[in-house]
Amino acid sequence: MKIEENKGQFCGEAVVLAAEFKLSLNSYLKNLVVSPVRSLADVIAFNQKNADLEKINEFGQDIFLLAQTTNGISATARLSREGFEKLVSDYKLDALVTPSSSVAPLLAIGGFPGINVFAGYDSKDVSFGINFGGLQGSESKLIGIVYGFEESPFQFNLQEQDH
Repeated sequence: MKIEENKGQFCGEAVVLAAEFKLSLNSYLKNLVVSPVRSLADVIAFNQKNADLEKINEFGQDIFLLAQTTNGISATARLSREGFEKLVSDYKLDALVTPSSSVAPLLAIGGFPGINVFAGYDSKDVSFGINFGGLQGSESKLIGIVYGFEESPFQFNLQEQDH
């Protein structure tokens, strides 16, 4: 991932990965007995100062630079509260149902449960799934909803279509 390609922006689980990387690395470096660096910012500065030794021109440090732009994982918590949690709450939903697993990163970032189940075949005979997502603590409700879907004649008809 090159910064100039993404202009320092990244999305999905990459945000959480970068934020957790920064937090974990800072915690690890802070506790070292002997080290010239104590944080990700120190590592970046060290690499820049020793660019030849650290082969910065060859390998870069784009991931370090992107991770340094994060402020922990509180931003993802805010996105969860103002996004998915608000949607489920405002519309009094038992679950969010999507026609693919594309919602999985959103659920994973927020720590929300999600279940993807087989739903049928597309026009090219490729199987596809339906994803059911819910709020934290709604796992048993989700399992019940998914069980109902899997037992429904609608789901069975999708499986048997054109086969």
